[in-house]
Amino acid sequence: PADSASVGGAVLSACQVAKANASANGNDASGDVSMLYDATICVGCRACQSACREVNDKPVELDPTGKYDIPQELSGDTWTLIQLYQEGPAWSFVKKQCMHCLDPACVSACPLQALKKTENGPVTYDTNICFGCRYCMVACPFDVPRYQWGTITPYVQKCDFCVSNGRLPNGEGPACVEACPTGALTWGSRDEMLKASHARIDANPDKYVDHVYGEHEAGGTLALYLSGQPFEKLDFPTLDSEPLPDKTFAALQVGVPGIIVGMTALTAGIRWYTGRREENREENREENRKEAQE
Repeated sequence: PADSASVGGAVLSACQVAKANASANGNDASGDVSMLYDATICVGCRACQSACREVNDKPVELDPTGKYDIPQELSGDTWTLIQLYQEGPAWSFVKKQCMHCLDPACVSACPLQALKKTENGPVTYDTNICFGCRYCMVACPFDVPRYQWGTITPYVQKCDFCVSNGRLPNGEGPACVEACPTGALTWGSRDEMLKASHARIDANPDKYVDHVYGEHEAGGTLALYLSGQPFEKLDFPTLDSEPLPDKTFAALQVGVPGIIVGMTALTAGIRWYTGRREENREENREENRKEAQE
């Protein structure tokens, strides 16, 4: 029990730091890197989806025919997804990806700070730190982080605004934006994207819902959306403007101390087992190669 309390307390201390880091840029995010998606311009070509796969070296997810890359949900291999909403004569394409909250709940929920908010805004993920608790998946109000259930060394996966592949650090835009042939995707500072969003609404009030999704939701996000259809119809959660880290940290205070030790031991055991299994496979392959040579 004492050890459990010690480990739990250490993790909660780390969570407190993560909670502070999650809100670090929330006060002034006007200059943070932002993305605007205009659903009224999107034609559903999925060029953004393909570009995301290519630049992040992710495999396709084929439909039952084995011919088309048409995933139905975000996954460990699909970080950007184009979906079609249709209800009677009303329809719209919609792009799903990490929203990159100004005060991200996933960052505040991560016990080991594997998820971090970078100086220019995007939320990134460090595979070397994550131990697979998946609190981030529970905390995210947009149901974005996904687990690699099909691998022996699984990670949590999500869009990071092309930070990990080097595009954003090199001054390039996200691959999905540059692949868009219609201009449905644009990027720049959050202040620029918000001004552009409201200018479009003001110029075409009959075309757009008078709402920039992500401007205020959950304290604001870096992914901003315009639409001609109500956002609740496009499967976006209805959220107030209150940031979520305080809520997720309060939940961790209740749940972490009692289960963290068992979770750590279980994860360590799984990693040891899968690592040893791979070592045995390699040993067997080496023995087979020697026998073949003899």
